[in-house]
Amino acid sequence: MADSFDLIILGSGPGGYVAAIRASQLGLKVAIVERERLGGICLNWGCIPTKALLRTSEVYHYLTHATDYGLKADNIGFDLAAIVDRSRKVAGQLNAGVKGLMKKHKVQVVEGVGALTGAGRDGGKLSVKQGDKTVELEAKHILIATGARARDLPFAKADGKRIWTYRHAMVPAEMPTKLLVIGSGAIGVEFASFYHDMGAEVTILEMLPRILPVEDEEVSAFMEKRLAKDGIAIRTGAGLENLETGANGVTASIKGGDGTVTTEEFSHTIVAIGIVPNTEEIGLEALGVETERGHIKVDGYGRTNVEGVYAIGDVTGAPWLAHKASHEGIVCIEKIAGGDPHPFTTWNIPGCTYSRPQVASVGLTEAKAKQTGREVKVGKFPFIGNGKAIALGEADGFVKTVFDAKTGELLGAHMVGAEVTELIQGYVVARQLETTEAELMETVFAHPTLSEMMHESVLGAYGRAIHI
Repeated sequence: MADSFDLIILGSGPGGYVAAIRASQLGLKVAIVERERLGGICLNWGCIPTKALLRTSEVYHYLTHATDYGLKADNIGFDLAAIVDRSRKVAGQLNAGVKGLMKKHKVQVVEGVGALTGAGRDGGKLSVKQGDKTVELEAKHILIATGARARDLPFAKADGKRIWTYRHAMVPAEMPTKLLVIGSGAIGVEFASFYHDMGAEVTILEMLPRILPVEDEEVSAFMEKRLAKDGIAIRTGAGLENLETGANGVTASIKGGDGTVTTEEFSHTIVAIGIVPNTEEIGLEALGVETERGHIKVDGYGRTNVEGVYAIGDVTGAPWLAHKASHEGIVCIEKIAGGDPHPFTTWNIPGCTYSRPQVASVGLTEAKAKQTGREVKVGKFPFIGNGKAIALGEADGFVKTVFDAKTGELLGAHMVGAEVTELIQGYVVARQLETTEAELMETVFAHPTLSEMMHESVLGAYGRAIHI
């Protein structure tokens, strides 16, 4: 006899485990199947441990610039093994936290490799391989939250020695001396920032004309200039023709925008060129679940074309963000439980890059807003005009806001500078509440805070900025 549940969730990342908790809160009997560690890639090998590493490099940067703050710090150094150990302990602590949450909410955790074996009006079935044993589960609803993995170069797969994915880059056995980062999205820029601050010579390679290509053009331009000023070499409009590994490093053949191919030597390479959804060998084909370029097709409630089968998170497509997966999971579960949630959309999901300086954004860029045919008003306020930023010694960056000139709707917000990944949520809440420029202008912002720049940017869009 198969174990029976109301809901089985395949995958325990930030989409899967959050969905499990919400389902339990709504009275469903839930099982969650995980092949590795509770919390998925984000908690164990992504979002959380990378932020621990970046915090270390940030502190190290400040120590090496102690004199800027009137301090003395001599003989500054680091222990790479201890840095990695701290990062892993942070991930381990949160993994234990998820285990506790599953126990608290009476979610049955089934360890093993799961695959769907049936679905339909009469319920779904899922088998879980546990070594030589197979466990059979059944439920009325099955939710797929299997996430994604790093994409390999077709001609040079990651070996963990000289060619790394993000997973290898988090547990380095040695510090790179000369590092090539292929791809300039959030992951690529974050690792470039970390390794540069820890002393490596870093080059970023990007095929597109600018780094952080999904961000507002002014943010991208600022970041390229700032990173280059700090000493990171940036090669945009350039492609990797070939990559060969040797005993002491890698040899990269790089084709520039003018078509010239140069050969350069590096000690290590990080490949950050995107992700591949984990949709293979989980039973989708046999059940007829529709996919597009490997991603599962769903509606606004996570429903696939097969009754009783749902999907959320990275496996369903962009944006590939943990908080998107979590919210998507809650909407899906509330619909399953008979509620009437708003269908999930991606119009108001913030994006964050935790480099130094940080980048954060939500909504439309100025260019995309204009492409919709709207007349826009744009405000921009620099960090150098903010007292708190100057006091912190973090006077580089700006806050930019984009409004619909006719309605006052906040179409987008874009930031670069210290702690903007925390500040962005203010604009996310404002957009969710359908706030216009009028309410934002009338809001009192505490002084002295970095958030005052948010206010000034709004005022600036309407010619009313005070401190510039």
